[in-house]
Amino acid sequence: MVQQRDRGERPRRDRRRDEDEGSEFIEKVVFINRVAKVVKGGRRFSFTAIVVVGDGAGHVGFGMGRANEVPEAIRKGGVIARRSMIQVPMRQGTIAHDTVSFYKASQVVMRPASAGTGLIAGGAVRAVMEAAGVKDVLTKSLGSSNPVNVVRATIEGLRSLRQPNEVVAARHAMVADAAAALVAASSAPAVAPSAPAVAASTVEA
Repeated sequence: MVQQRDRGERPRRDRRRDEDEGSEFIEKVVFINRVAKVVKGGRRFSFTAIVVVGDGAGHVGFGMGRANEVPEAIRKGGVIARRSMIQVPMRQGTIAHDTVSFYKASQVVMRPASAGTGLIAGGAVRAVMEAAGVKDVLTKSLGSSNPVNVVRATIEGLRSLRQPNEVVAARHAMVADAAAALVAASSAPAVAPSAPAVAASTVEA
């Protein structure tokens, strides 16, 4: 009888179980693409899933998962989305200010809206806004309607948002730096201009 020695190994964590935990996140599947590869004996299918994940409180991210089965592709996309979440500056249920974002051939225009307007958005933009927790917003998608490009353009637009107090603080810092540089330049001693060089040879009278 062979006896197994205790090597003091730590128990392995179930990564899939840990990643699947956290049901507080809102997960939306934006698009599923099927790719067929012709091989000897038939065709082999693989799937790509674009998943948007957010907590409904100003955090959102997206991921693209690839697998041979749809559920596995969705799971991979959700894991990637949770790792790449960003914080969206919001004010009273809408975005902080207007913004126009681009990604390749896609363009997304986003504007804040008053309370009660709702989500004026469609397709991939609506999925991102709902996952982020935005309640009122006006959006328009222009150019390419490719879901991947639209989602990336929307995420880039939300990433570029800034709170008004952050912009004011940055401008005050720039003004203070400019004023300090002006004071330093005015207090520096003036340098007298150098006298012109005298000719080496003079004409005798």
